[in-house]
Amino acid sequence: MIKFSKPVAYISIPLLAGILSSAFDMSTAQIISLVVFASIVAGILLYWRMRLAFALAGLSVLLATGVIDLSHLIEFASLDIIIFLIGMMIVIGFLEERRFFEALLERIMVFAKGSAIRAVSLLMLMAALSAALVDEVTSILFMMTTAIHLVARLNLSIVPLMMMLVFATNIGSSATVVGNPVGVMIAMKAKLTFADFIRWATPIAIVGLGLCMLLSFTYFKGYIKSMHDVMVNIRQQTTVTHENINTKFDKLSVLLFVGTLAGLVMHSHIEHYLKLEKNTMLIGVAIISAAIALLFMKDKARELVERRVDWWTLMFFLIFFSSVGTLKYTGVTVQLSKALVELTGGDLILILFLFGFVTGVLSALMDNVLAVATFIPIVFDIGSAGIEVFPIWWNMLFAATWMGNMTMIGSTANIVAVGMIERQKLGHVSFREWIVPGAIVSLITYPVALLLLYIQLPFMPS
Repeated sequence: MIKFSKPVAYISIPLLAGILSSAFDMSTAQIISLVVFASIVAGILLYWRMRLAFALAGLSVLLATGVIDLSHLIEFASLDIIIFLIGMMIVIGFLEERRFFEALLERIMVFAKGSAIRAVSLLMLMAALSAALVDEVTSILFMMTTAIHLVARLNLSIVPLMMMLVFATNIGSSATVVGNPVGVMIAMKAKLTFADFIRWATPIAIVGLGLCMLLSFTYFKGYIKSMHDVMVNIRQQTTVTHENINTKFDKLSVLLFVGTLAGLVMHSHIEHYLKLEKNTMLIGVAIISAAIALLFMKDKARELVERRVDWWTLMFFLIFFSSVGTLKYTGVTVQLSKALVELTGGDLILILFLFGFVTGVLSALMDNVLAVATFIPIVFDIGSAGIEVFPIWWNMLFAATWMGNMTMIGSTANIVAVGMIERQKLGHVSFREWIVPGAIVSLITYPVALLLLYIQLPFMPS
């Protein structure tokens, strides 16, 4: 029955997409792009381990039918993200070689004092804070590496801890303008400042993080109890204090780590000072740090790149982004947006509710940057009609980042985290295993953000 249901579900999803697209009188190119996208998403969700095969097959259909050409394929491939990830993976590989994360883990264990709740709480707080200060991808790369060392020491599964860190990372990324590309897009289009984010986004993100931790601890209580028992047992056998920490921080790795984080935090200021294009130094810091790491690796540099860079995940990103970008290229997203505007009838509360959940669902099924890019022009159209759009911008921010926790492909952080544990053969996450805790966290935290925005409507500027 299980073997039969997956193929049936896979065929049904693109078939339904084709029927709906025909009903909305879409063009041939739009129908093909929507059906292919639905096929890729269905393949990813139902056959996660073969996701690259589905992405490649879908892209080949788009190219063969002329729906997308080579120049636009390259444009939609998000090579800036790919290059950034390569640089950061090299840096993290270098830090692992220098045992940086082992030293960090020992200090976390000292802080935890045998308590799993304290350890997981600290990791989730670190994930959220680093995402807010730097960005979600850098945060999840560093935090997942630390978590992998922790579960290896405790001989536990990485999957539940991975999901908790991803949830915290995505919520934390909404707190500041630099935490997520979605925040950057909204800030630029709505002319919002860093101070605006501190006032309107950070307090809600703090509430969301607290709720996320409570939900995670409740859902994964069995896992946390097992972690606590192992940590208590280890603490009884070996008491770890600041005085007898075995692994010392390597000075070079600390300098590279601090320098990389500082560069990522200050990248916008550096760009402004040097009059560079936006995000030039965001990528520049990653590749400069990677270059420094490879110089110090000397004759082992090639081995580091081959072993530490997750080429499987990077190739999937490249193909998936290209396929998703076709929806906007063919005009599918424009038709969807127009239909949503007609449904709301200009009512602000209904717009907040409908736009939020549609943006959130699309973010869970495709790249949240593209989901937000779809609705930005519509927000301007709503503003031209005399409707206040200030709360809509914040609603889109929380919907795109927080609802991205629902599935494995809801955000870049999700895919990177899953790719890391699969590459190291530490486990496998099925769609069913992720969707339950992901839906619980998404469908409880996001409505709270929507409620907090609604309460503050009288205080929002025009």
